Amino acid sequence: MSTGLLIALIVIVVIVIVLALTVGKKARTQKHEQGRVEAGQHREEAKVRSARADSREAEAEERGARAKREQAQAQEHATAAKQERSIAEDRIARADEVDPDR
Repeated sequence: MSTGLLIALIVIVVIVIVLALTVGKKARTQKHEQGRVEAGQHREEAKVRSARADSREAEAEERGARAKREQAQAQEHATAAKQERSIAEDRIARADEVDPDR
């Protein structure tokens, strides 16, 4: 084999290696960029879902507070009704005591 042919083969091999490395680096860079884009999409979706969860939690807390207020009001009404019933029963008893026809 002549020296010129050997040098040409070595140059061709070096060029092929450089091209392979360049293509490989470009593919890795493109894959990394795709990963960044996908990660950004996941983060954006997570942000939206997190905001939606916060909103639902706030609504649930508000409904819970409203239910507690309504329960307290119902309890107050029940207590007032018992008091009224007791007073009514006392009045009936007193009326029976003072009624000369009884």
